[in-house]
Amino acid sequence: MTTTIDKIAWIHVENGQLLCARSKGKDLYYIPGGKREPGETDSDTLVREVEEELSVQIKSETISHFGTFEAGAHGKSEGVIVKMTCYAAEFEGELNPAAEIEELAWLNYSDRNHVSSVSQLIFDKLQEMKLLS
Repeated sequence: MTTTIDKIAWIHVENGQLLCARSKGKDLYYIPGGKREPGETDSDTLVREVEEELSVQIKSETISHFGTFEAGAHGKSEGVIVKMTCYAAEFEGELNPAAEIEELAWLNYSDRNHVSSVSQLIFDKLQEMKLLS
């Protein structure tokens, strides 16, 4: 039986690098975002999660769908997959780690092995689009 973890993620690229985060006690980086709460839309989830984790406010009117990616979930049993629906958006404020986030990092394609399987697919897409250095 397959279990799907439904997540929303924020794709933010600057100078050929993707903004990623690392949670306290974890070894891999991930693309900021998280799971939706009951009744939330994708946009609601994106705005809430980014503010909780990164201390910035997503400009709702700038949200655009980037893509949806699926892969095996890191650290979970076989048959558990992550479905990550990704959005790009502009933001206001200063990026600072908050909540469970220990570190923010700007990663390029050579850092691909430091992220989860589903994030590697996103790195591949960004590289294919010539957005990552």
